[in-house]
Amino acid sequence: MLVIHHRLPPQPYWDEELHLSFDARSKSRLRCYSAAGEDVGLFLERGQPPLHDGDCLRAEDGRIVRVCARPEKLLHVTCASSFELLRAAYHLGNRHVTLQLGDGWLRLPEDHVLQAMLNQLGASTCQVEAPFQPEHGAYGGGHHHSH
Repeated sequence: MLVIHHRLPPQPYWDEELHLSFDARSKSRLRCYSAAGEDVGLFLERGQPPLHDGDCLRAEDGRIVRVCARPEKLLHVTCASSFELLRAAYHLGNRHVTLQLGDGWLRLPEDHVLQAMLNQLGASTCQVEAPFQPEHGAYGGGHHHSH
């Protein structure tokens, strides 16, 4: 098993790749397989932000492992105006939905209930398969308030 404990910034060269969903990139403890099929155990420091596409890791045996964001099924949201897009983001934020923000678009994990809500708000939605790299929480400490 390839055992990994250390995060690194992007490196120009690497020995192995891990193709991981956003959920998997958010975990500090994970058992998975490398792109070459090798069994991998991640034992990263807890409380760190999710791994990003292109980040690297150092295995116990010294190998450098590059993290690749695996394409996922997502909703791609656009609107006729920036106000409508802002309104869609507001309603999704009220539901604590994980969002990726782009220039004139939003992406979120595929969800038929949220898709119906967005369409009712006048947003255009389509399903895409793409890497997902949502915004990291503004406070960085997780969700602490109660409702």
